[in-house]
Amino acid sequence: MWYLYGLALVAGIANAVQGGTNATLAKTLGQPFAAGLVVALGTGTTLLLVGLVSGRLSLPSLAAAAQVPAWAWFGGCLGALVVLSQFFAAQQIGAAPFLAILVTAGVATSILLDHFGWIGFSVHAASPWRIVGGLLMVAGVTLVALF
Repeated sequence: MWYLYGLALVAGIANAVQGGTNATLAKTLGQPFAAGLVVALGTGTTLLLVGLVSGRLSLPSLAAAAQVPAWAWFGGCLGALVVLSQFFAAQQIGAAPFLAILVTAGVATSILLDHFGWIGFSVHAASPWRIVGGLLMVAGVTLVALF
């Protein structure tokens, strides 16, 4: 299971780099929404190829799809919001403030999601240490974004 931490580390690096690549794509094309479609195409193609190569790609049955809660179908819309924020904000405010705000907002939200067990997460209480950690991240993002 240790490799999952490595995967998260690589994804974090990719998240930082992706803001710049996507913003540059949107700026160079002059069409942020067309750039978004290019990003979505790249995402879909990558998922298709990795799924095929790994032998893990299969479509769910209609019965399985019917069991999915309605709110779970909107993850792609949230992903589009992240991509659009990269197009419009990342290069304007800088890579460090952009990613610091993105990650800190994600951690703060995750503390709440874990505490209440919302949207399918297991319950993990918002202990004082978790809350302090979130507050330290807010302090850190303030330093990164303002100074």
